[in-house]
Order: sequence, then structure tokens, then C-alpha cells
Amino acid sequence: MRVLEWKKPTVTFYHERLDKPETEPFAVIKARKIVVESEDDGFKGNIVDFFALMGDVDQISSFSAKGQRYVLCWFDDAEDDFGKSFRKLGGVTFPSELSFTTRDEKRTYNASFQARRGKLS
Repeated sequence: MRVLEWKKPTVTFYHERLDKPETEPFAVIKARKIVVESEDDGFKGNIVDFFALMGDVDQISSFSAKGQRYVLCWFDDAEDDFGKSFRKLGGVTFPSELSFTTRDEKRTYNASFQARRGKLS
């Protein structure tokens, strides 16, 4: 088992459509960190203290209940080679609703997820 962590990533969310991959994201978020743990059958992890830069992250909970899967993409700022810094998780589901706190009328979210596949290094 391997645990990886990225600090302050900007993550792009796509609906996963294997027959015709999405090219337009439905949401972009900024997180304090992402923690991903590799397992024998995929990955599990947490997105900690994030907020929406674009789109509606509240729809993740409603679509996850319907079996929707997502693709999450971000760049690893610790990697100097731009070509090697791309990170991607596919087949992502959110087994529970996103939790959030409200401060000054702004929401800060936390979420746990599972993913079937990924490119993390």
C-alpha cells in the first residue's frame, strides 16, 4: 500500500464517458490537499478543504447516487517536467455525500472517494 499527497492542487472534474470522453469539465476546484492510497483493486482517498472555482460541485452527490463516475485531473507542482506532472484518476465515485462548512456565505467542502484506475506518477 502506498499513500500519496498533493498540496494545494487545482482539480478538474469530468463526467466519465468511455464511449465518447468528455472534453469540457463540469467543475474545477481548489483544495488544501488530496490524499490517495493505492489498493489492490484501485485507489481510495480524500479531497480536503476545497471550494469551487468553476461549476457546481453540489451535483457530485446527486449524480453519484445514480452511479455516475468521474475523471479527476490535476498537475503535480512538485514535478519540474511539465510532461511528467499530469495526474489523473478514472472511475471515481463518491460513496457518501460531500460535507461542507459555511463561513461568510462561502462553502468549504470535504469528500472521500474511490477510483478504479489512475496515473499518479
